Amino acid sequence: MPGSFGTDQILRVPLLPVLAAQGLSVRRNARLLPEPTGPREGRIGRGPRLRLLITGDSSAAGVGAGTQGQALSGHLIKRLGKHHSVEWKLEATTGHTTQDTIDCLQRMTGEFDAVVTALGVNDVTRAVTRRQFANRQTRLIRILSENLGARRIVITAVPQMNRFPALPQPLAWVLGRQAARLDRGLQEVVSTFPHVRHLKLELPDDPALAASDGYHPSPRTYDLWADKAARMLLQA
Repeated sequence: MPGSFGTDQILRVPLLPVLAAQGLSVRRNARLLPEPTGPREGRIGRGPRLRLLITGDSSAAGVGAGTQGQALSGHLIKRLGKHHSVEWKLEATTGHTTQDTIDCLQRMTGEFDAVVTALGVNDVTRAVTRRQFANRQTRLIRILSENLGARRIVITAVPQMNRFPALPQPLAWVLGRQAARLDRGLQEVVSTFPHVRHLKLELPDDPALAASDGYHPSPRTYDLWADKAARMLLQA
C-alpha cells in the first residue's frame, strides 16, 4: 500500500551509520566516466518524418559508451532510421533528476513526434518519495505531450539498483527497494496516458552489460535498450 512502510524503510534508521559509510566510500572510489563524444542532434534514414527526442540523466546521455554511436541515441536512431527519416535531438545531462529535466524542457522550443526518457537513479539517491516522483513524472509527461507535441512516449523504468556491481550490501538492497518503489509509482502514472509506454529492461546477470564503473550501462546494454525502445515506438 502507498501509505505503508517497507522493511527497508524501517531498517534505514539502525542501518544509517553503515549506509552513510558505504555511500561515502562509493563516491570516493567511483570511477567517473565522461559523457560520450559525438553529435547530439541530426538526421538519419529515409521514409516518413519522425522527430525524436531522447532526454534524461547520464544513461540517456550515454555514459558508459565511448561515442554517441555506441550509446542509446546512436543505436536507437539506426533502428528507427530503417523505417523513418529521423530528425533527432539528445537533451540529457549527468546527475539530472526528474525535476532537473522538467526545468530543462520548459526552456525548450520545437515539437517532437516521439520521446524516450531515462530517469530515476538520481531521484532515488536524492531521497525523492514515491509520491513526489509520480507527481513529477506526471508533470514531465504533460510537458512532453502538451508543450512539445509528443504523441508517442517511451518512459524507461527506474533501473534495478540492487544489481549495480559498484554498490555494496546493504546499500544496494536499500537503494534497490526504493528504486522498485518509485518504478511502481511510475507504472501507475504511465497507465493513465494512452500514448505512453513503460519500458522495463529484463537483463541477465552478465558482467559485460555493465560499464567499467559498475554503475552505468555498457554499449551492449544500450544496444538491447534501443532495440526494445524502437520496437515500442514503431508499434505505437
